[in-house]
Amino acid sequence: MRLRGLYAVTDSQLLAGKFLSYVEAALDGGVTLLQYRDKSGDETRRLREASALLKLCERYKTRLIINDDAEVAARLGVGVHLGQTDGSLPDARALLGHKAIVGATCHAQLELADKAKADGATYVAFGRFFNSQTKPGAPTCSLDLLSQARKRINLPIAVIGGITLDNAAPLVAHGADLLAVVHGLFGAETTQEVTRRARAFNDLFKPA
Repeated sequence: MRLRGLYAVTDSQLLAGKFLSYVEAALDGGVTLLQYRDKSGDETRRLREASALLKLCERYKTRLIINDDAEVAARLGVGVHLGQTDGSLPDARALLGHKAIVGATCHAQLELADKAKADGATYVAFGRFFNSQTKPGAPTCSLDLLSQARKRINLPIAVIGGITLDNAAPLVAHGADLLAVVHGLFGAETTQEVTRRARAFNDLFKPA
């Protein structure tokens, strides 16, 4: 399985009242991975929403990833994305099995990516690259770091942090495989605009 293209990431507040309609609009435009990200402590709601997303993802043949919660991922039989403080990657790999997608946040540090690869990560994520509403305090990454990572780490590379259609092309040019996008995708007025943006992000991966 080749991980390349748009990596859509949900945001509970941004998508309040239009959660499934906007996610489906993105899937309609083409999404390689969909990450369910919900930082609330409401376990029941999280499981319900993640289950609804899984049904949608199955219809569109998209892989679902759960942010920070290997237990929910295991219950649904999907992948997980772990930050540096979200539990052990080897434990998640053991829980989910060798076929599951397990991603790791590496901030702006190549050493963290080396460790993630050794621990069994499917892909590594660097960011933030631009000013981000989701992670305003995260350390910034450079295109140079992305180029170094591309030469050094033989895994798909996801990039995150303030990515929009206006600034994404250089990231792809420097070796990004997955564009992880929140506001740049879902911060739209209509479902039609979400679909248009999803298609446009995927077009950045096509040979010129």
